Amino acid sequence: QVHLVESGGELVQPGGSLRLSCAASGYTDIPYIMAWFRQAPRKEREFVAGVSYKGENTVYADSVKGRFTISEGNVENTRFLQMDSLKPEDTGVYFCAAKYSSGTYIYGAPNEYDYWGQGTQVTVSS
Repeated sequence: QVHLVESGGELVQPGGSLRLSCAASGYTDIPYIMAWFRQAPRKEREFVAGVSYKGENTVYADSVKGRFTISEGNVENTRFLQMDSLKPEDTGVYFCAAKYSSGTYIYGAPNEYDYWGQGTQVTVSS
């Protein structure tokens, strides 16, 4: 299995930037898709962005396209979610998720993912 740990969430003003990180450990030699989801209060968990194992395919939700970017970390099996031009509607708990897959298709439904981190709170407010 894959163990995921997110970090980097905090309070930020509208228009600001944050970088979240997701560190994976465990059976990371088996190809897996990594995705970010978020959940705002009283709302369902929603897909934010995802990347295939070797980075061949990256998908972003329309609401974050052009503002958020997934990138590789310097430490193996760590990926970042760079979030720029943040808006109050970006507020929520951000989760990192993984699904073993050697393909490049990025699943958008939370129930497709088998492994989840504990989440990190992002609050965008003045």
